[in-house]
Amino acid sequence: MDRRDLFIAGALSAAVATPALIGVPAWASGDDRDNGPVRDHDRGRPLVVGHRGASGYRPEHTLASYELAARMGADFIEPDLVSTRDGVLVARHENEISGTTDVAMRPEFADRRVAKTIDGVSVTGWFTEDFTLAELKTLRAVERLPAVRQRSTIYNGLFEVPTFTEVLRLRERLSKELRREIGVYPETKHPTYFQNAGLPLERPLVAALRRFGLDRRDAPVFVQSFEAANLRELRTAHRVKAPLVFLAGAGNPFGDPRSYADYLSPAGLSGLADVVNGIGPEKTLVIARTAEGALGSPTPLIADAHREGLKVHPYTFRAENQFLPADLRNGTVPTEYGRILDELAAYLSAGVDGFFTDNPDLGVLARALHRS
Repeated sequence: MDRRDLFIAGALSAAVATPALIGVPAWASGDDRDNGPVRDHDRGRPLVVGHRGASGYRPEHTLASYELAARMGADFIEPDLVSTRDGVLVARHENEISGTTDVAMRPEFADRRVAKTIDGVSVTGWFTEDFTLAELKTLRAVERLPAVRQRSTIYNGLFEVPTFTEVLRLRERLSKELRREIGVYPETKHPTYFQNAGLPLERPLVAALRRFGLDRRDAPVFVQSFEAANLRELRTAHRVKAPLVFLAGAGNPFGDPRSYADYLSPAGLSGLADVVNGIGPEKTLVIARTAEGALGSPTPLIADAHREGLKVHPYTFRAENQFLPADLRNGTVPTEYGRILDELAAYLSAGVDGFFTDNPDLGVLARALHRS
């Protein structure tokens, strides 16, 4: 990151008022079935995870987005990790980067556009594993959802693609500056694909965590993945001590005969608890939607997970109407803000231990209102 990028990131984040200090996410050790509980959980304070940073306000997975999330009060910042051709971990939502960088506008990389099969799906575009880090650093980030977040397009072209190391350095700096520990919540993206490509994510991830002193049972870290086998490998083969979280949605993990529903059953959760410390379910798995698309009733998932000592961090809470239950929308314009505070209140009342949100300021506000 050059001086220009540092100046821009600092100026944009400094323009946001730093919220009142809300306490330090301290950690306590536990037994092997729950080896990273956060004391804030014991005080009934769920964690606010800045999903890809403050991606409701800045292009996602940029240092500016992560910094803004921390300054808005997020407890954790969340980088998705993919690999470059030379084996460096960088933060992108996907390894296909035409929607998150200006690569499609760069004639020098026109011949890099290819079709690939990623986790069984055919994808055409530009892929991080076909670029060296030096080449990726010439690109600039753009807003991934320009039709939804038009204001964020103001920042198109200003920010680099950050490395995981740069994210960890930012975490250290902000923890000192804000006088509270900022956690990091990295996700391994398509780990089986990258293993098969000869660019495994696990080794550089573990090396980075250890280099920064973060591979501890009490570290301000959650390592997450949609692939149970990946988490099992991290815990057993790489002997990772930091807390692990199994992400879950619809269908099956890639290459896995077991469905997410099976993993989230009472028996499945019991098996997961031997390896991971928490689950990150898609939010409708925690509170279902009605046939009309309205917010329904809580499922047994939180109670089932807590019975096994697992934390529950659902994803993703976004302020725009199109992402909200039908009964919590304001008007009919999909991109206008709806009643996200009411949605979060329902999940907080249901007993979640944390949540991913594109709008960390609203997450912090919802938590404060819930406690008042």
